Amino acid sequence: MCSYWKLYKLLSLIMLIFILGGCSSSSSDDVDLSNTDVKTEELETESETAGTEEEEAGPQEQTNIANCAPLPQVEGNRIILGPEQVGDLQSTVSSALTGDTILLKDGTYELNGSFLWFSVPGVTLRSFSGNPESVILDGDYITTEIITVAASNVTIAELTITQPYTHAIHVTSSAAGDTLNTKIYRVNVIDPREQAIKINVHSGGGTYPDEGEIACSNLKLTDSGRPQVNPVSGGCYTGGIDAHQSKGWTIRDNEIEGFWCENGLAEHAIHLWRGSRDTIVERNTMTNNARGVGFGLASSGSARVYNDNACPQSSDKYVGHYNGIIRNNFIYANSQSLMNSASGFDCGICLWSACGAKVVHNTIVSTDSIFSSIEWRFAGSQGIEISNNIATHNLRERNGAKGTLLNNLEGASLSLFLNAGSGDLHLNSDANEAINQGAVLPSGLSDEDFDQETRDAEPDIGADEVIQKDH
Repeated sequence: MCSYWKLYKLLSLIMLIFILGGCSSSSSDDVDLSNTDVKTEELETESETAGTEEEEAGPQEQTNIANCAPLPQVEGNRIILGPEQVGDLQSTVSSALTGDTILLKDGTYELNGSFLWFSVPGVTLRSFSGNPESVILDGDYITTEIITVAASNVTIAELTITQPYTHAIHVTSSAAGDTLNTKIYRVNVIDPREQAIKINVHSGGGTYPDEGEIACSNLKLTDSGRPQVNPVSGGCYTGGIDAHQSKGWTIRDNEIEGFWCENGLAEHAIHLWRGSRDTIVERNTMTNNARGVGFGLASSGSARVYNDNACPQSSDKYVGHYNGIIRNNFIYANSQSLMNSASGFDCGICLWSACGAKVVHNTIVSTDSIFSSIEWRFAGSQGIEISNNIATHNLRERNGAKGTLLNNLEGASLSLFLNAGSGDLHLNSDANEAINQGAVLPSGLSDEDFDQETRDAEPDIGADEVIQKDH
């Protein structure tokens, strides 16, 4: 848009720009707070003037995560803020209306204890540029949970959140009703003191946070952030994604790294329990976490129950997770510091009181010891199907669990992978123990691989399907 100082200093040039169409007079719904102290200023600009420092939210290349297109350009009412308006951010979020998109210009937003609470449905918060690395919401271990989503159809996208005192994002239901269709997309979370993303019911119960998506995001605990982890609950109260009593979430195409502690066992990179249901976990890369994917955890206690007999095999048992699919994930550990920690690399995929789960076409690789590559535990774990997974270590049945195993490869050599030392878990073209050795699964269960390439009539074991053009 045309800035005011240009209007005064270069009047003739600005007039020429208007004549040439550089500043459109077409009406739009933009509200820009980046150079004002009031929210009510209406700006009648539909497109930004050529040569401005930032572009409207739109396509940006993100090279570190595949299968993740940037969000399309914004439609509807836009509210634009810059880092100098960080003091207005909390009130802007709380007063936003359904259909509003809050766009943050590039820079670091020092929150100094303020938090963002979304209680109105249909509101979006995202970066103006579409570049997640260019907008940083910094909690500095002062702000508790930085973003709370307590309304449906809220989108948090294309920004970075650092150093929350508890969670970067907390999705919760409310007394007003369920929280549905949350979208967390292309978000970076760095060094949370507790779980990066927390999902649970509100304290009154009876409403639920369901049908959300976490996609194309990067959650990371670094060596410098690890000493800040909350030491309660066994010494390491942190993890990537932790969901209670939630149904129908999709968690896909994320990179999750570094969730472990010197002392104490961290929670999983991805964990859904206390009666969660119908989760899809696919095409994620989990690197150097104490635990990879967890469905369920306890063998007793509180949990959500359903009226439709979701898992008849365990109808008389405690169930921590109902059904769901874990497919086409790369789970990897090579950190000697992790291995030397008190808990080490505990399990790659952990099914504890998880009824009806399907675990197919995953690759679990450790360059050192691991307690279980895949394990299913407790009497509530019934009707489990474990097929076409490749693992460098053992698959383990524990404490009365029952599962059906089909064409899994245990004890796989590191030489089967393109570069196991650096975490590239695609198969070598001569990995004959895995190539064409998988069972044919029902249509729709895992038709594509980690790279979304179609599996052939003789599927390979693991997350990668060797395609001739790839190797």
